[in-house]
Amino acid sequence: MGALTGKVAWVTGAGSGIGQAAAIALAKEGAQVVLTGRRREPLEATAATIKATGGKALVKPADLMKAAAVTRIAADIDKKFGRCDILVNNAGLNILERSWKQLSPAGAEQVIDGNLSSAFYCTTAVLPLMRRHKGGVLIHTSSMAGRQASLLSGPAYSAAKHGVVAMSHTINMEECVNGIRSCVVCPGEVATPILDKRPVPVTKEERARMAQSADVGDLIRYIACLPPHIVINEVMINPTWNRGYVANLQRGKS
Repeated sequence: MGALTGKVAWVTGAGSGIGQAAAIALAKEGAQVVLTGRRREPLEATAATIKATGGKALVKPADLMKAAAVTRIAADIDKKFGRCDILVNNAGLNILERSWKQLSPAGAEQVIDGNLSSAFYCTTAVLPLMRRHKGGVLIHTSSMAGRQASLLSGPAYSAAKHGVVAMSHTINMEECVNGIRSCVVCPGEVATPILDKRPVPVTKEERARMAQSADVGDLIRYIACLPPHIVINEVMINPTWNRGYVANLQRGKS
C-alpha cells in the first residue's frame, strides 16, 4: 500500500514535463490522480502510463485560464470523489516575444493568465474541499525566476512566478489553522518542452545536464507524502551544472 492510498490528487499541466512526472509519481504512491491540461491526447498518454502499472487516473482536459472551467472540474472531482487531498498547480507557459521591446498586452495576458491566474483559480476551487476534511496539501511549480527576476525568462514570466511564490506563502498564513499546507517549488533549468520557447535554442547536450522532469516529480511526491504536521514552505531544486554559475565563473576568468 502506497503512502497516498485513498487520497485524490489533481495535477495540472499533466500532459508533459514536470506535471506528467508528478502525476506518475503520485499514482505510484497509490493516489487517484485527476489529470488536467489543454489537450486531451497528452493527458490520455499520461493516464495510459499510470494505468499500465496499476495506477488510477482520470482525464479532465480544460483551459485553466478560464475560471468557469476550473470551477467545473473542481465540482466534478467533488461529485465523483467527495474530496481533493492534493493539488499540484503545475500548468504554465511562456512565449518567444518576451522582452519589454517585444512584449504586447496580449502576450503579457497570456503569460500571466497561464502561470498565475490559473494557479489562483485552482487554489480557490479546491480550498473548500480541503477545509471540509481539515487537511490537504497544495504544491505549486514556480521557478527560480519567481525568486530572482530574470530577463532570460522575461518580465511577464518573472512577475507571474513571483506572484505564485507570494500566493503560496499567504495560503499557509491563513489556512494553517485548517490543517492545510502549501509548498512552492522553485526549479532552475529543467529539461521540459517549455525550453522550446526559448529565444536562443537549447542543445540536447545542455538539456542532458539540466534537472529532469522526473527529478522534480519525485520532489513533489516527497512533499505530498510528508506527515500532516509538517510543511515545506518553499524549496529550490537546481542542476549541479548550473549554467548561470558556470557563466559567472567564465566571466571571472576573462
